[in-house]
Amino acid sequence: MKQALILVDIQNDYFPEGSMELVQMDKAAQNAQLMLEYFRKMQLPVFHLQHISMGPNATFFRPDTDGVKTHDSVAPLAGEAIITKHFPNAFRETELSDKLNGLSLKEIVICGAMSHMCIDATTRAGFDLGYQCTVISDACTTRDLEFKGVKIEAQMVHASFMAALSSPYAKVISVNEFMSQ
Repeated sequence: MKQALILVDIQNDYFPEGSMELVQMDKAAQNAQLMLEYFRKMQLPVFHLQHISMGPNATFFRPDTDGVKTHDSVAPLAGEAIITKHFPNAFRETELSDKLNGLSLKEIVICGAMSHMCIDATTRAGFDLGYQCTVISDACTTRDLEFKGVKIEAQMVHASFMAALSSPYAKVISVNEFMSQ
């Protein structure tokens, strides 16, 4: 079955010096870059999702800032779709589903950030829309969270969300596992 790569929010604000630095974003981006190179080599569709925060109190992904730009490591090439979104779910109020359906695609491979937010929302929505989803776990990342005074380290947040998505929403695998299929 033909697949499409969905690169979610691999934007400058998530990297060191950005407004919302994530844990090990460089490593996740390197793995996303490997996935991107594979999809380009195989001439399979690639969709770059770019989050733009529209709220007046937004602290990152603000319009017309360097932080909102797609990181150079996964910069789109001419002809690759760039889809702007304003919500965690990449399907909500975007043309993503229409574009996938126009290509008769039902299998999507998802990479990006944040594991607990946009990756989770996009994967669950994709599943609900009938897509067969694969999440590349080591091409995704997140940040430390806190709940009622309890700090949850990014590694645990990420692992928890990958575990939750792994059944029934997606096949959750590493870049190496994907490449060896």
